[in-house]
Amino acid sequence: MNSNFSCKTCASADKNLETFIADLSVETSHHRMEGQNVKCGFGLQGICCRLCSNGPCRITPDGPKGVCGATADTIVARNFLRAVSAGSGCYIHIVENTARLLKKTAASKGLLKGKIALAKLVEIFEIDETDEHICAEKIADLVLADLYKPDYEKMELVEKMAYKPRFERWKELGILPGGAKSEVFAGVVKTSTNLNSDPVDMYLNCLKLGISTGLYGLTLTNLLNDVILGEPSIRLAPVGLRVIDTDYINIMITGHQHSLFSYLQDHLIDEAVIEKAKAVGAKGFKLVGCTCVGQDLQLRGEHYQEVFNGHAGNNFTSEAILATGAIDAVLSEFNCTLPGIEPICDEFKIKQICLDDVSKKANAEMKPFIFEERESQADEIINEVIEAYQARRGNVPLNMDPEHGNDDTLTGVSEGSLKSFLGGTWKPLIDLLVSGDIKGIAGVVGCSSLTAGGHDVLTVGLVKELIAKDILVLSAGCSSGGLENVGLMSPSAAALAGPKLRAVCESLGIPPVLNFGPCLAIGRLELVATELAEAIGVDLPQLPLVLSAPQWLEEQALADGAFGLALGLPLHLGLPPFVTGSPVAVQVFTQDMLNLTGGQLIIDDNAKSAAETLDGIIEKKRKELNI
Repeated sequence: MNSNFSCKTCASADKNLETFIADLSVETSHHRMEGQNVKCGFGLQGICCRLCSNGPCRITPDGPKGVCGATADTIVARNFLRAVSAGSGCYIHIVENTARLLKKTAASKGLLKGKIALAKLVEIFEIDETDEHICAEKIADLVLADLYKPDYEKMELVEKMAYKPRFERWKELGILPGGAKSEVFAGVVKTSTNLNSDPVDMYLNCLKLGISTGLYGLTLTNLLNDVILGEPSIRLAPVGLRVIDTDYINIMITGHQHSLFSYLQDHLIDEAVIEKAKAVGAKGFKLVGCTCVGQDLQLRGEHYQEVFNGHAGNNFTSEAILATGAIDAVLSEFNCTLPGIEPICDEFKIKQICLDDVSKKANAEMKPFIFEERESQADEIINEVIEAYQARRGNVPLNMDPEHGNDDTLTGVSEGSLKSFLGGTWKPLIDLLVSGDIKGIAGVVGCSSLTAGGHDVLTVGLVKELIAKDILVLSAGCSSGGLENVGLMSPSAAALAGPKLRAVCESLGIPPVLNFGPCLAIGRLELVATELAEAIGVDLPQLPLVLSAPQWLEEQALADGAFGLALGLPLHLGLPPFVTGSPVAVQVFTQDMLNLTGGQLIIDDNAKSAAETLDGIIEKKRKELNI
């Protein structure tokens, strides 16, 4: 491990974590951020093009066009559409894998744990069958058929999944998507050299990708996972570094595809497997949650308490989790698995195993998940992790932080569990919105980053400002990991809310920030919003609802954002996507989008002023609804 790195680290909203990382003898992203503070001005504005060997071309006042004649507006649009296409591709990859797993599970008459979710999908897809395995297989086939359509054939499930007023608006705009995988391909082709030069056309393409991303990669992935893994259930649970138990063989999980290791998860609590662990001096096996897949497991943690210790932290907490010395293996199956964990795993002799080749780490073993070989694969993984445990425990120093996090984060919130908590109807929430006891709802979603003040700094600051204004916050994504670790998802956080929201939270025994789990759960927020709009009898843009991705990080977040704008919702970002070098992009996202979908992009890296802007939008929508 390089000992010449800077000891200075970036700030974190989680001060306990900030101190822990500052004292580490290994380099983390928090250290490297200091050396990357100087950014490329052309890159920030999106006005650098390297699509051909005449470049890279950079747009300046003295050179307003690239060699080929492309303007800033064209270059920015191409860069943005290419990023949204990549982000959409990531989510479509996830839903494809999940649908394939559901199909194979159903065909083999495997256990389907989520009966409510299965019944919901049967109703939505209008399947006339009674056998649950036939129903599940037909659901999977319908999803896969849509994903594999060419881009000139519209996906059939969009109309069944979408809120009718939104569907009609998308149809008017001509942005109903064709086959999701083909749309990603078309987006990449459209952005290649000397092809499309119409920025507005490309931004409409982004909205189309947003729709397929949201309804399939987000909403349907959740529902399919619920069928396979069981529905979320509300409970209080521990979070933070404190969840790591040194008496067990600990496997940290990272990524987004919970269903890929569900068989292993269940197998770890078999008596014979536990005996293997006891034979080498451990009490058994525990899974330690990290990144979005940890949030997804936490969402269903009520069902998996024997094997799941809790969620330790988000993407930029992962290095600290490993640096405790108590993690024996990392099981990764998708993104948010930082390359920076690799040297730390080497330093601490931590076994790395990847289940999906799209997430192969440089020094990890590739073991692609194969459904038909799941039993032998699970045994192989268990034996290799035991070997790692024997080789490292006692030879690697432990550096635990039992004070980090808390024991009473409210987890397991979903569109289903929340509605059930409210008595099986949205009327109590609607009544609270009408009375003003809850002024509005803010979906604070997406990634964690080290920009905009530091690790989770803007996210935590904005949420505190919003709840103080009596705005209920629903969170999904790595943002949830930061919010829960600082206590904002504990019932005691009601003390930080405005007087009306505080009274509501205290009467119900809930926090003012509700944890919907991983970034995939943005799809669950869409279901909540749609059901509220339908119950009230309005279109989505009319709801006193705003979105914020304060510290968005990557291309997947841009695809999420395209979905939010297609839904017609105001979307706040702490930092702009790389489009500010284009006057057309700024005009489209901040102004014209209001007339297209009802959505609007708001950029503000100040928690207080951003909260005031979002509060003003909610107040305006309340006035228009006469409440």
